[in-house]
Amino acid sequence: MKAVTWHGRRDVRVETVPDPEIYYPTDAIIRVTSTGICGSDLHLYEVMGPFMGDGDILGHEPMGIVEEVGRDVPNLRAGDRVVIPFQISCGDCFMCNQGLQTQCEITQVRTHGMGAALFGYTKLYGEIPGGQAELLRVPHAHYGPIVVPPDGPDDRYVYLSDVLPTAWQAVNYAAVPPGGTLAILGLGPIGDMCVRVARHLGVGRVIAVDLVPERLARASAHGAEVLNLADHDDKLGDVIRDMTDGRGPDSVIDAVGMEAHGAPLGKFAQQAAGLLPDALAAKVMAKAGVDRLVALHTAIDVVRRGGTISLIGVYGGMADPMPMLTMFDKQIQLRMGQANVKRWVPEILPLLTSPEDVLGVDEFATHRLPLDEAPAAYENFQRKTDGTIKVLLKP
Repeated sequence: MKAVTWHGRRDVRVETVPDPEIYYPTDAIIRVTSTGICGSDLHLYEVMGPFMGDGDILGHEPMGIVEEVGRDVPNLRAGDRVVIPFQISCGDCFMCNQGLQTQCEITQVRTHGMGAALFGYTKLYGEIPGGQAELLRVPHAHYGPIVVPPDGPDDRYVYLSDVLPTAWQAVNYAAVPPGGTLAILGLGPIGDMCVRVARHLGVGRVIAVDLVPERLARASAHGAEVLNLADHDDKLGDVIRDMTDGRGPDSVIDAVGMEAHGAPLGKFAQQAAGLLPDALAAKVMAKAGVDRLVALHTAIDVVRRGGTISLIGVYGGMADPMPMLTMFDKQIQLRMGQANVKRWVPEILPLLTSPEDVLGVDEFATHRLPLDEAPAAYENFQRKTDGTIKVLLKP
């Protein structure tokens, strides 16, 4: 089969690799019909190379048609149309029963002290072959796959794999009080969807911040008040406080993560780690502060006293400096973590099966491309060129 494979910093290729096979009775094989490129895939493209292996198959946002199932997968049959959550979970352990599928006790990657295994995402998360491919082996298929209706475009359902539950969790974790204000930092795919989810769930006022005009326009079209960081930069906190009675918003979502604008020290740390041999670089990244924390520090500055920060952008450093005095003094509440996909599907799926596209998923992708064009799509996404906000690959 063809698959998108990792071979180094900014070096992804489409290659022919062996077809996956059923290894365990709870496995399934799906033929991928659509698969997304996620903002967190850019971390692999740019920063997290020390934790990757040459030839690793990328991707964690797939959907497709079931081709084959193991003998212990009673809930699926060949021909079913399914969306595959980005994390792999068993559905029956203590953590899964708490709705914390990203902490699944069966698939936790204990050798690295990490949570549930993820598709296509580094040794830290199990180095499981990902979904930017023609075929995908799905472990724990008795629980993970989400069966969706057989009709309609993939665009309606594919975001159940990651974007929709991630945004849904981010807004829920933000705990915006009735009549309150939510600020969203970063309007990539997740931040963009957070705007839509927040408006759908009744958040009265959404202030959205980014640098890219196309992203700002999309957020504005869905009811957000937008601010271009380039126009305010060091005074963003003052600007938002002026918009919110001098207090700041009740809640802030950091949808940026480690690739924040600016932050020369964080950029230097990432680049320095990238110059080291992989084994040494991995040790440095596991014990040092290598994140660009501009977005998180901005969230801490902007949120009102007693407010809530919902952290959904991915960070990777183990010893990042945090302004604990300010966080303590402001009584900030902080919630974070990978989205627990299956926890939120019952709330989201009815919106997708409704004829009305309330979240605008049908036109959410800016680019729909064949798998062979993945390398160029990664480059454009990383450089924020050609209006690239969300890419769906079509194997």
